[in-house]
Amino acid sequence: MNEPTTAPVFTFQELLAYRKACAGQNQRFVLTNGCFDILHEGHLSYLMQSAALGDVLAIAVNSDDSVRALKGPDRPVNSQNARAFALSCLRFVDAVFIFPGPRLADEILALRPDVYTKAGDYTLDSLDPSERDSLLATGAEIHILPLVQNISTTKIIEAIRSHP
Repeated sequence: MNEPTTAPVFTFQELLAYRKACAGQNQRFVLTNGCFDILHEGHLSYLMQSAALGDVLAIAVNSDDSVRALKGPDRPVNSQNARAFALSCLRFVDAVFIFPGPRLADEILALRPDVYTKAGDYTLDSLDPSERDSLLATGAEIHILPLVQNISTTKIIEAIRSHP
C-alpha cells in the first residue's frame, strides 16, 4: 500500500524557488488564494477546477490575522496551520503557503503565475484592485470559476450556531 503524502506547506521564499523550477520545466503554474476556514464542497469544486487549468496548483492561505481583519473577530474557526495542512492533503494541490497580509498583490508580482483563479462570488471588477493590477502586470490568465450555490463557511457557521 502506498503511503499517503501531502503537498508541501512552503515559506514564501521556498515557494519562489519552487515556482522557478516549475517555469524551468514549462509547467503552467496556477495560483489561487483565500481563507479556506471550513473546507466545504464549494471550495473543493473550485480548487479541482483550478488544478485542471494547469500543471501545478499553489494555494495562498490567509494568515489568522488577515482572516480576522477580513471576516471579523470570531474568525478563523481553524488556525492557519490547520487550514494549510487540510489543503495540502488534497491530491490535486501541489503547494500551499500562508501569506500575512489581507492582499496578495506583492506575492503575485513575485510569483508571476500563468493562471490565477477565484470562485464565482468574485468578478474581474470585484477583485481587489491591487491584486487585479498585479495580475494584469504579470500577464496572468484570470479565471472566475463557477460558484457552488447555497454553501459557504459563513452559512455553515450560522447553521452550527442555530442548533442548541
